[in-house]
Amino acid sequence: RMAGELGWVTGYSFFPSKNLGAWGDGGMIVTSDDRIADRLRRLRLHGGAKQYHHDEVGTNSRLDTLQAAVLLAKLPHLADWSARRREHAAYYSAALAGVTPVKPPAVAPGNEHIFHQYTLRVERRDELQAHLKAKGIGCAIYYPVPLHLQECFRHLGYQRGRLPEAERAALEVISLPVYPELTREQLDYVIAAIRGFYR
Repeated sequence: RMAGELGWVTGYSFFPSKNLGAWGDGGMIVTSDDRIADRLRRLRLHGGAKQYHHDEVGTNSRLDTLQAAVLLAKLPHLADWSARRREHAAYYSAALAGVTPVKPPAVAPGNEHIFHQYTLRVERRDELQAHLKAKGIGCAIYYPVPLHLQECFRHLGYQRGRLPEAERAALEVISLPVYPELTREQLDYVIAAIRGFYR
């Protein structure tokens, strides 16, 4: 099933770096529940069903026409871009399968991944990141601090060590470039840099 077909409400981010990204911030919420849809329409318009009349506190959360135009122009290309991301990910995974300190992402049978990010779990992550950056390879560490250790959740009382798998993942993850325009030569350059680091 496609994303958005499960549950009552689904949110999509159109942040510029997403697979389908606008030029600025944006997003969309879809629902099959008319009551929820009506409430969301009010909340996006400062909490009112009509302008200047507010039933509850809301916000100005409407997608502007420029962002919508960018998204409409990009939408016909999304399937091809996603296919190319999957091809790049499969190529990375096959090429890095024999590199013991590297764990490529797993995709469960019967599922499909769109690879907004191609994230590995690796040993000596920070050293690898410095090595890749020195070779001009863009890489990123997304979410280096687990949620339970974020300041905003301190009131929940979680201490370091309470969720060891989340903490370990935060120390091991690194994301490689996977955007659709990458060439095979560029992928090979990234792979060679990783293999060279772990020799």
